Amino acid sequence: MPDISDKAPDFTLPLGGGGEIQLSGLAGQPVVLFFYPRDDTPGCTTEAIAFSALAPDFEAAGAKVIGISKDSVAKHDKFIAKHDLTIPLVSDEHGSTCEDYGVWGEKQMYGKTFMGIERSTFLIGADGRIANLWRKVKVPGHADEVLEAVRTL
Repeated sequence: MPDISDKAPDFTLPLGGGGEIQLSGLAGQPVVLFFYPRDDTPGCTTEAIAFSALAPDFEAAGAKVIGISKDSVAKHDKFIAKHDLTIPLVSDEHGSTCEDYGVWGEKQMYGKTFMGIERSTFLIGADGRIANLWRKVKVPGHADEVLEAVRTL
């Protein structure tokens, strides 16, 4: 499980809307990776809309924001269209990137235990190292908090 100052695990994943994103291809600029459980659920929708609303501010600060879940590219495309999202969403259907970042694990809800993505955000500096991270994210105000962290890099 990577921690602050560790080199961020590289990945190449398919992108909603077509194409793919390789993390190492974004070197030289800060990158915000937010891992979320599932498209079109209340918390995930709120989080994606918040990051989209702040996308111009992240861009002005020189940072790229990317959402990652295990949903398919087709699901991402529907989610993006339904909520007019402006941030790229990538598909980690096989879960290898989720595992590399330590966000895949046992969760509990309503007394049931299941495997899923722990809502987490990683701020990766221009040097490719993790500058900050948030685990077990609470959605309200989170995108603003991440933007402030980007501005202090």
